[in-house]
Amino acid sequence: MTLNALGIYEKALPHDLTWKERFALVHDLGFNFLEFSIDESDERLARLDWSRHDRELFRQAMWSQRARINTLMLSGHRRFPLGSADPKVRQKALDLMSKAIDLAVDLGIRNIQVAGYDVYYEPKSLETRERFIENLETCVHLAAKKMVMLSIETMDDPFMNSLDKVVYIKSQIHSPWLQAYPDVGNLTAWPNNDIGRELETYIDNIAAVHLKDSQPVTPSSPGKFREVPFGDGTVDFEACLRIFARLKYSGSFTIEMWSQQEPNPVACVKEAKAYFDALFRKVGIEQESIE
Repeated sequence: MTLNALGIYEKALPHDLTWKERFALVHDLGFNFLEFSIDESDERLARLDWSRHDRELFRQAMWSQRARINTLMLSGHRRFPLGSADPKVRQKALDLMSKAIDLAVDLGIRNIQVAGYDVYYEPKSLETRERFIENLETCVHLAAKKMVMLSIETMDDPFMNSLDKVVYIKSQIHSPWLQAYPDVGNLTAWPNNDIGRELETYIDNIAAVHLKDSQPVTPSSPGKFREVPFGDGTVDFEACLRIFARLKYSGSFTIEMWSQQEPNPVACVKEAKAYFDALFRKVGIEQESIE
């Protein structure tokens, strides 16, 4: 049996909860941690400017409920991309990362997920790729100084849609503080990916894993990368988890889902948790105990 922590994405839980209530729910639902979101909304970007007092209150709420945060999903770089043609936007992207690293240190977060987009709302080019790599290198140096891991997620975008591409970018930036964050849904949706080979080849670079279902990219469809109910997509979760178990992967898994707008988001999360509990037992993965 391999032993892994299992977390839940913040956006899967009801929005109208206090932090204490949210962390209590994470614990009561049987998860080891919460994945914290800094997305492109003004509301969540404002978290990067929390005062020392705000951070103290947040930590107290987390610790009082015996919860923790393993990973911070920094998707705010969609709005302010590292590869932007606008130097002001690029500087904003670097500022976001610097603040995110400091917030991670203060909140005890171990790993920041880096969205693998050179740009999102702008045209892509060789220049956007080069600027992304140059600025990512700056980010890695900032993170290394504070001993915070940055992990590039495999995306719903051709720029970084495979572990091959993530690890190639890693070869341009020599640091143990830059790793990979594969999303098995995103990997599966792209038809050219050999998922088994990629997981086996790059297991030493994988710091965390997203569990998410998806529908494939085809000549007639752009695919569907979000809000696909588990089991309704084409991800072979049992096979992927068997590979992780055989390779003795000991990092964390996060169930990534968006159920805040559902009539009963807690019921949706319970259903997803039961789905993966059964798969974990079947393939020989033991979840870290809930204290």
